[in-house]
Amino acid sequence: MKGKVAYLGMFTALAMILSYVESLLPAFYGIPGVKLGLANSMSLVILYLIGVPGAFAVSTVRVVLSGFLFGNLFSIAYSMAGAVLSMTMMAIMKRSRHFSIAGISMIGGIFHNVGQLIVAILLVENLNLLYYFPVLLLSGLVTGLVIGLLSAEILKRLPRV
Repeated sequence: MKGKVAYLGMFTALAMILSYVESLLPAFYGIPGVKLGLANSMSLVILYLIGVPGAFAVSTVRVVLSGFLFGNLFSIAYSMAGAVLSMTMMAIMKRSRHFSIAGISMIGGIFHNVGQLIVAILLVENLNLLYYFPVLLLSGLVTGLVIGLLSAEILKRLPRV
């Protein structure tokens, strides 16, 4: 149990650092709302190292803390919707055992964007935001692939808990 708690604390701290670094970067390739999602790699690593409850915990704590430190209540709402939907879909896909970590991460990237889009549509009350979905789909695939490959490399180098 001690090893798991240490990993959860360490990866939550790393996720916070990555959230801060990413908050300093301009939008990914100049596309509004698109970021690489480096902090999500920590949740993905925990999903594989410890399991679903730990990954949800790291993701939730990171969203709330980074929202209060580097964002606002709206950023927390957007990020939380994306994180919950993303983690749920990644947990389901991981359980199926038919996807690689990169594939699971790509699914997570897509559904993170879907969750944020749903919140945006509800808050702004404008269905025209759906026109932005193709951009978010493509960005979720690309960033998900990058994060998945990064997470796979991290997992290769970590001892199992």
